[in-house]
Amino acid sequence: MSDNRLTLYKLILLFMLDRVDFPLTTSQLSQFILDKGYTDYFSFQQALNELEEAGFICSERIRSNTQFHLTPEGKEALDLFEYKISSAIKDDVYAYFEAEKIHLRSEVEIFATYYPAKRDEYIVQCTILERKETLLDIKLNVPSLDQATMICDTWQEKSNAIYDYLVKQLWGLTES
Repeated sequence: MSDNRLTLYKLILLFMLDRVDFPLTTSQLSQFILDKGYTDYFSFQQALNELEEAGFICSERIRSNTQFHLTPEGKEALDLFEYKISSAIKDDVYAYFEAEKIHLRSEVEIFATYYPAKRDEYIVQCTILERKETLLDIKLNVPSLDQATMICDTWQEKSNAIYDYLVKQLWGLTES
């Protein structure tokens, strides 16, 4: 693979991270770049790894997902070389975000993780963020790894209903 192609893949990734106000996961980035046929999985991974090693992006591991953020150095590099990304590719990125933005944001801003507590117990932390501000952060002590995993797996699906229920209960808006 030529260096020019790898550079383009890196610029596409930087461009994507620059166009959203929330982090993107590996699968979200790869879904776009692979589904559009811009490159293969190994070249995508190489571009992602080299961007992180260069300090242009940083990652954060949350449970089984890795989320990526653009660093100031990455923004500076993009500003210098964005002209190398064709308008057709930029249009593809915009169309992808337009179609997927709500879904992309909810994957990142609603998450759950668990960690060991006392012997044979786990703490499950379920979080909802909106524009990087915490709306809800719940920690539950559960007696088994199976329960911790189950709660984490269902949090994405049930978080809105749980949030609505708690708000109504706490504000006294329950039905009589």
